[in-house]
Amino acid sequence: MQNDKLRIAIQKSGRLSDKCLALLCRSGIQFDIRKDRLFYKARNHPVELMLVRDDDIPEYVRDGVCHLGIVGLNELAEKIGVDDNRDDAPVTIVRRLGFGYCRLALAWPKQLPYEGLESFRDKKIATSYPNILERFLQQQGINAKAIEISGSVEVAPTIGVADAICDLVSTGATLQTNGLQEVQTLLESEAVLVRPKKPFTDQQEYFIRKILARIDGVLKAQMSKYIVMNAPKDSVDTISKLIPGMEKPTVMPLMSDDSKVAIHAVAKEDQFWETMEQLKQAGASSILVMPIEKIIE
Repeated sequence: MQNDKLRIAIQKSGRLSDKCLALLCRSGIQFDIRKDRLFYKARNHPVELMLVRDDDIPEYVRDGVCHLGIVGLNELAEKIGVDDNRDDAPVTIVRRLGFGYCRLALAWPKQLPYEGLESFRDKKIATSYPNILERFLQQQGINAKAIEISGSVEVAPTIGVADAICDLVSTGATLQTNGLQEVQTLLESEAVLVRPKKPFTDQQEYFIRKILARIDGVLKAQMSKYIVMNAPKDSVDTISKLIPGMEKPTVMPLMSDDSKVAIHAVAKEDQFWETMEQLKQAGASSILVMPIEKIIE
């Protein structure tokens, strides 16, 4: 790749595409996307976006065709055997992005008795992830045949192509519809940001660090809420201990009531709901919970 421009590969269409574009946009990188071209130059930064098939991204990153890639951990594990930051891995997972959650799982026909992994012995298993499946079967000492299928894997047992399947599962509704039950998880997946292990130019490395800092700000904001509440002055210490915030809350006097103060804090949303009743019991009132656009530390 020529000059110091940074190239980022993302899925051109599918379940991760729109969220990848939204993440980059919220990180301040602006593109005009029509999804009918391979490359798109950012309007405001030395960045070039490459829209490709998701299963091509791991190899493009490994081979240095692009500097960064956003891809599902399932594709990374299938194509180049990376599901964590091993010392011998050809790429590095630099961020887990908190979207695109799914799992790769074995599923068994509900009308047949299931007696653990031994039920798969000497069976044919349809999958779009033969490499992950074969590694798992080898680790478990199960002799079974992986039948590679692209497309609707879940219908394979019904049409007699296979005895069971190994496929991505989100809600499990598709399995239920096709008379299958999920019996074993092989991999928990989400979208990850990856890069090759080799270093780039100083300018490229500088901008990678800059992008990572912006992405961190976006991700932290998505998991946090800005909280404002009123409380008696003598409850401030108690409430401060209850709020699972990033830093100590800001406390300000109320103009109309000398006995109360306003408390402002940033808290993780998933933790905050668990403490809502405790805050009310401690005297908090008029509690407002608001979204945060970005957090920069």
